[in-house]
Amino acid sequence: MRSLPSDGLSFSSWPWIDIEPHYEALINAELNTNSLHDWLRSWSELANLISERGSRHYVATSVNTADLGAKAAYESFLDEIFPKVQQFEEKLRSKLLDSGLSSPGLEVPLRNLSAQSNLYREDNVPLLAEQYKLNNRFDQIAGSQTVVWEGEEIPLSKLARYEENADRGTRERAWRLGINRRLEDREQLNALWVEFFELRKKIASNAGKSSFRDYIWDELLRFDYTPQDCATFRESIRTVVVPLAKRIYEERREALNLDSLRPWDVDAVSEQPLRPFATCDELDSGCSRIFARLDADLSAYYEDMRQAGLLDLDSRKNKAPGGYCTNFDAVKKPFIFMNASGAHDDVQTLLHEAGHAFHVYESANLPYHVQLAYTSEIAEVASMSMELLAAPYLDEFYVPKDVARARKKHLEKIVLFWPYMAVVDGFQHWAYQNPERAIVSNECDKAWSELWDQFMPGIDYTGLEAEKATGWHRKLHIFQGPFYYVEYGMAQLGALQVWRNSLSDPGGAMKQYRQALSLGGSQTLPELFASAGARFSFDEATIRACVGLIEKTLAELNGELS
Repeated sequence: MRSLPSDGLSFSSWPWIDIEPHYEALINAELNTNSLHDWLRSWSELANLISERGSRHYVATSVNTADLGAKAAYESFLDEIFPKVQQFEEKLRSKLLDSGLSSPGLEVPLRNLSAQSNLYREDNVPLLAEQYKLNNRFDQIAGSQTVVWEGEEIPLSKLARYEENADRGTRERAWRLGINRRLEDREQLNALWVEFFELRKKIASNAGKSSFRDYIWDELLRFDYTPQDCATFRESIRTVVVPLAKRIYEERREALNLDSLRPWDVDAVSEQPLRPFATCDELDSGCSRIFARLDADLSAYYEDMRQAGLLDLDSRKNKAPGGYCTNFDAVKKPFIFMNASGAHDDVQTLLHEAGHAFHVYESANLPYHVQLAYTSEIAEVASMSMELLAAPYLDEFYVPKDVARARKKHLEKIVLFWPYMAVVDGFQHWAYQNPERAIVSNECDKAWSELWDQFMPGIDYTGLEAEKATGWHRKLHIFQGPFYYVEYGMAQLGALQVWRNSLSDPGGAMKQYRQALSLGGSQTLPELFASAGARFSFDEATIRACVGLIEKTLAELNGELS
């Protein structure tokens, strides 16, 4: 039997004939109290290589959506390796669960494995592979969206730098240019949505679930809250946050001396926009200095990524949109992908994704891959807390007045995010609870518009009804990560509590933050939040406390800026 390599890159060309014997050995191995540790370590070694191989294939397609070789390699993996892996992974889950064995730190992972085993259906394996291919098609559509701006062809992400421009005509021209380019793909995206939707209905039905929402709740390991809790969260946002968001929009309208705040005015400023860097090297080095001041170990993690070439920060043609941090599990290292355009949000994005990266490093001490299956709710605490914890060190990019402006912008963005999150989350609940209507694009447009009007007052879309109604096209999570968005809102509450703790005890807050990250997915969400110094709660009282801290800090920052 061929020996396993130490990294997924070396493993990326292995055919199934060389992989299968390793799975067979695990299936046939004796499993008892004495062998449990070694068996789990061997399973983890193989599973991590498979995971890293898939991640590296995906990265190759997103860094260059026009790379047909990378696309072919990824699809070959999905067609020839992924289905067989799923079948053997289910056999290994069953072997472990049937043994009745456990040990400290495995209680929650075993609960998760049981849920995954209950969901598994062999008929779904090719359907899950097809879903990954549809994800790739969405990236190709979005990655091909470019416009000509002042004689240069640029990706839409680079238009972001003009959204804060003091000249309203420039802002409107950039906004309309981008939105019109996206509308050109309206029919393509409507058709792709139907393919996603029908595929997911079939996956849920095969698994014996009455709706895809029921299926995804188990797939996302949501044992600590329910769909009704999400509805409670949205109502709390409507009651507590929407009025403050409306005041922020009104303050911007007044500062800009406008009759109404149009979509191209939302991010505008009455003075020169923040321009923290001119090149991605400056963005990289500035964040490096921030981490050096924040914590020595976190700084060492970031420097390791820089040395290993694990950062892809610039925006360019044929690059997938958005930003992410993925794991290379075999080598226990992360990879950060983003599309920097020179705006302040790019600084926040890199700080955010670095928080995810630090989660990978901190949890690398856990011996088994099943302990690393931490869910998005705590993963986003890692990233959003980092944005807030790093805020005192933004002077690496700005003079003191601009530090205050940047911090104000960030806190206002948190407030404005929650209502938008409620729209995205509400839309997904509506869609999968109304499957007959959700495959009709006009019905989707109508549902999105109704939610938008409920949660996003203060932005004038008069005459832009189609542009507003198709907003769901511009949220990739709706296509690629169904129901994956409410976690951001929940995690933001956790991150604000971590930040609150840091204001009185910076060292203690950092210690708790890192302790929570080091636990991976070995504890429940309430326990992980508690380790970070926060409560896992999203009722009205919790939101009011966090919003109160934001309002107090905004008042202080306004004093610095006056």
